[in-house]
Amino acid sequence: MLLRFFKGTGPGVIFLIAVTFTGVWLTPFLHPSTANHYSSYEYQMPLYEVFTNVTGSGHILASSLSFAITAFLLFLLVNFNTTVFFINVRTFLPALIFTFIVAVFPEYQMLNPAIPAALIFMVALKRIMAGYHTKGIAYSFFDAGILISTGSLIYVNLIWFGVIIIIGIVILRTVNISEIALALLGLITPYLITSGLYYVLGHAPADLFSLILNNLLIEQEAYVFPRLTIVTLIFEGIIVIMSIGYLIMLRTSKKIKSRKTFSLLIWVFIISVAVYFLVPSASVEMIWISGIPVSYFLAHYFIITRKKLVSEIFFSLLFVFVLLIQALYVFL
Repeated sequence: MLLRFFKGTGPGVIFLIAVTFTGVWLTPFLHPSTANHYSSYEYQMPLYEVFTNVTGSGHILASSLSFAITAFLLFLLVNFNTTVFFINVRTFLPALIFTFIVAVFPEYQMLNPAIPAALIFMVALKRIMAGYHTKGIAYSFFDAGILISTGSLIYVNLIWFGVIIIIGIVILRTVNISEIALALLGLITPYLITSGLYYVLGHAPADLFSLILNNLLIEQEAYVFPRLTIVTLIFEGIIVIMSIGYLIMLRTSKKIKSRKTFSLLIWVFIISVAVYFLVPSASVEMIWISGIPVSYFLAHYFIITRKKLVSEIFFSLLFVFVLLIQALYVFL
């Protein structure tokens, strides 16, 4: 019943999703995290330092900024499917599911580098897909390169997702050396500009290189997973595997553009998991990136599957798990 309602597209659905999102985002206001385990706090990337300078030491402004950025990200999640139309139905479920996914880690709802980086990455994905069926050279891959590189100046581990542009070129188009070169130029440009600014401001360009290495290589303090979070992640993992399997099973019945879009999203998910396990500086804040493809996988599964009772149970359990995690974090 709960899922059936949220699968709708009426004003009531939009209102209830907005209420749910606002309710979840009261957590950083009511219980601001004092954890200081992000490597970017000690070695702030240049653009993330701008955020911390604006918000200062108070948590109200930081939480408000986190709320605003996430709200816009949810809009882009819905708009991406509306524009590309790869789920094949108009739905607001990706926004709601993404809210559930990131709410599993309440501490990371507080402003952190991955939040604005996820927003920029979402725009980059839209620019990559804009290259589909573009006649001549698709300059949108250059835009995507600039966006991802700019995002990495906020959250350094976003730079690993530069490879998704090359994968996008391979998936969406006939491989063109000019487009690959444009993508690489886009990735390099923000760092060249930042190096120039460092020099103008009296800093050695080597300082920027040292800052990047510190952000990439310093090992983060291990995140201690509460038992309820572990159970929720196992449950989510089962649903994600099921949804990807269901997606692959229906692959041949989908339009070419839908297949290519989902293929790109699967690669995003694979890269995000690889970065989490292989890169020392990556921690559970990666949920902000991996949550983007996962929200589409689950939305597709919940909408398309014919096993309505099973999907209703899965969705309701996910809803309950998130509410419990949020409640325990605030009140205990």
